[in-house]
Amino acid sequence: MLLGAAIEATSVERQFADRIERRQVFAYDPATTGITAEVQRRLGAITLARQMVERPDADAVAAALLAAVGDHGLNILAWGAQSEALRARIAFAREWAPDLPAMDDASLLARLDAWLGPMLGGVRRLSSLTDERLNDALLSLLDWPQRQRVDRLAPARFETPAGSSHAIDYAADGGPAVEVRVQALFGLQQHPMLAEGQVPLVLRLTSPAGRPIQVTRDLPGFWSGSWTDVKRELKGRYPKHPWPDDPGQALPTLRTKRRSDGQ
Repeated sequence: MLLGAAIEATSVERQFADRIERRQVFAYDPATTGITAEVQRRLGAITLARQMVERPDADAVAAALLAAVGDHGLNILAWGAQSEALRARIAFAREWAPDLPAMDDASLLARLDAWLGPMLGGVRRLSSLTDERLNDALLSLLDWPQRQRVDRLAPARFETPAGSSHAIDYAADGGPAVEVRVQALFGLQQHPMLAEGQVPLVLRLTSPAGRPIQVTRDLPGFWSGSWTDVKRELKGRYPKHPWPDDPGQALPTLRTKRRSDGQ
């Protein structure tokens, strides 16, 4: 622009009154994970005035948050161990039950209205959606028979003969795995299986101190094979614990020999 002349705001208001519009504008703020709302008076692309909205409409805020996730991706949500584990379990289960809903990023983004939308009522910030609430949101995509099928194909936890319970890591390299003290598996003669008996659970066996001693997909083979050498080493390091010659026939325990005897 080589030539121009100033124009007073009052003149703009008078001359273009019929073209000035008032609109409410919502914007996602990554710093707060919330929505800012303001009322703007605009003449085309020119903002003449703006005013922050103290109490924006809840439905409009929810829609703006949903749009922000669609624009920025699922990574702006506060995923945690519970919800991420559920996604991994369902991904594993879908190998044998392809009718289960997909939980990959692209599939979830395509169905935001179905699972995330209902969770946004009254929410002002995405950070308010806890791991537990995101887990519940994902579960809403499954009906009751589908939830039961996931539990059968991909149980969340492994219960040992000793009574201890361990979360199964379905995202582990090499397949679903669990870390467990070897003594808790005494008396177990069959290897634990997933997918209704089709996939062996990877057992990361540890010592009483939690140190890794063996990784196996064949527990009976371990008992009858390298256990003899492992037992010899464990017996030297942890003499207060029982180390049976035939662990498949022994009682499971997480106690020392003295405590197991009730002394």
